[in-house]
Amino acid sequence: MKIGLFVPCYVDALYPEVGVSTYKLLRSLGLDVDYPEKQTCCGQPMGNAGFERMSVPLAEKYDDLFRSFDYVVAPSASCAAYVRLFHPAQLKGKMPDHDCLASRKTMDVVEFLHDVLKVESLPAEFPFKVSVHNSCHGVRELGLSSPSERNVPKFNKIIDLLKLVKGITVVEPERPDECCGFGGMFSVEEKAVSMRMGADKVRRHLATGADYITGPDSSCLMHMQGVAEKLGLPAKFIHVVQILAAGL
Repeated sequence: MKIGLFVPCYVDALYPEVGVSTYKLLRSLGLDVDYPEKQTCCGQPMGNAGFERMSVPLAEKYDDLFRSFDYVVAPSASCAAYVRLFHPAQLKGKMPDHDCLASRKTMDVVEFLHDVLKVESLPAEFPFKVSVHNSCHGVRELGLSSPSERNVPKFNKIIDLLKLVKGITVVEPERPDECCGFGGMFSVEEKAVSMRMGADKVRRHLATGADYITGPDSSCLMHMQGVAEKLGLPAKFIHVVQILAAGL
């Protein structure tokens, strides 16, 4: 199985350790992993801001770069969701017989480990209490956990994987799938509302007594970390893949 590792631009620029942990974890599971060095942004920032046409060249480059892999794995639920849900429409009719292969093969690292590899054991150890942040894209676009507004059996793929880690205690905050207020451009255009949502969310996570707040999106964790630092709240953040790869 040939895996293409897609590291989103904000992870590459601000949280490179998340990309490194993803690579190490996938390699430790016996997978053939390649990181195409010419990869760029998937186009989500422009698309979400209403400039979808500007992101089309990036979608074309993404497909050309990753279409030969069996799977494309990204440590970002929001970027994986954007590629899978929006690239097909953006690329429709752009190239002869274009079938947007890379989009169909793209997965967030959590869903890939849970749904494709069906991982049942990990060598990781993380002797801390962690509160799980269920990001909006992960819940409602990728199905990483069950949305509270639907009458469906409760599930959480993030928690399923975390429970494989030795010494860990996993908890969830009150209103476990409520937005943290980031939402990309929303946090810029509606700063006051975004700040209040983030503050409420961080306080709910801290109320669990957790040592760390974790989740599948560095963007959400980044937003909450900024809010926590601004308010002087003692919160620590770590991407879920860093926990799953702890000790490698």
